[in-house]
Amino acid sequence: MTQDIVFIEALKVDTVIGVYDWEKSIQQTLQFDVEMRTDIRAAAEVDDLSKTVDYAVVSEDIVKLAKENQAELIETVAEKVAERILTHYAVNSVQISLRKLGAVASTQSVGVRIERDATLYQAV
Repeated sequence: MTQDIVFIEALKVDTVIGVYDWEKSIQQTLQFDVEMRTDIRAAAEVDDLSKTVDYAVVSEDIVKLAKENQAELIETVAEKVAERILTHYAVNSVQISLRKLGAVASTQSVGVRIERDATLYQAV
């Protein structure tokens, strides 16, 4: 199976996220790096966007999910984004690095990195 990668790098979203009371009243910046494994050969052969993963549309989905979710944990956001991508796009697997910028003093960011396979979401 061919495993090409369509990626989104450094997508920033300001949203309400956090466990602590003070975090629930402010917006913080999340940064997403997303790698979606798929086969791009059909799109490349005919030069047709509809035959591949449209990273602009995926980016819009990520922004919408992050803003509407208002989760406490970035782990929750990462899981929801992975599920959305794997159930709505022709993607075999996804790797998501999600950073919360400036969340901990003396760091640039803290975060999680997850990898999920589409088989996790297939009906049994």
